[in-house]
Amino acid sequence: MRLGILDTIGLAMTVIFAFPVANFGVTRLLAGEILTGSALVVVAVAMVAVPHYLTDPKTVLGRLFGGLLPARFRDDPSTPAEVDEPPKQ
Repeated sequence: MRLGILDTIGLAMTVIFAFPVANFGVTRLLAGEILTGSALVVVAVAMVAVPHYLTDPKTVLGRLFGGLLPARFRDDPSTPAEVDEPPKQ
């Protein structure tokens, strides 16, 4: 999967925010708080993995509002556009 410049910057920002959460989770694990530490490590991994591998906001908005637009306004080439002309014989 190739990342563009904005995707790379977004991933870097997510890692910057996820790193302290993971660090605190590892600290809690080493202190003996297994439930809290493992939950924080899972949250930190989810902060990076979920947006990067599952979906992005553009896809979510496109799917959400895509069904509301008439077919001629959609960018999807697989849906036929409405034709105002009668069929030729």
